[in-house]
Amino acid sequence: MKKILTVGVYDLLHRGHVELFRRAKELGDFLIVAVQDSEYVERFKPDAKLINTTFDRQYMVDAIKYVDETTLYSSVDEIIKKVDFDLFVTGPDQTHEGFQKAIDWCIANGKQHIVIPRTEGISSSDLKNKMQK
Repeated sequence: MKKILTVGVYDLLHRGHVELFRRAKELGDFLIVAVQDSEYVERFKPDAKLINTTFDRQYMVDAIKYVDETTLYSSVDEIIKKVDFDLFVTGPDQTHEGFQKAIDWCIANGKQHIVIPRTEGISSSDLKNKMQK
């Protein structure tokens, strides 16, 4: 059984997220989605201005048919050491230092890493901007 792991905040759940989950699930048998804890997001990304609670975000992600399991995480370079997976899937914008450490850990530990392109025409930032108008 090939296990896939992807991570994110998933505050404004949209078609792009669902497409990420669908495409990630096609790469294996079991999809694990780690949802970032609100406390950590607010501490290190104060401009994020989350709309949904940690519980609500995890609940919504867990309800998506492509997702087999959800878990919470604080730091991406730590969650990859705690979850049993074979392939780590990220998006093209997940490139900060924590992701670089996580990808390096994957390489050193025989785990695959794949970047899945964004879904054209949709992003959480765009949705938040539309809501503010």
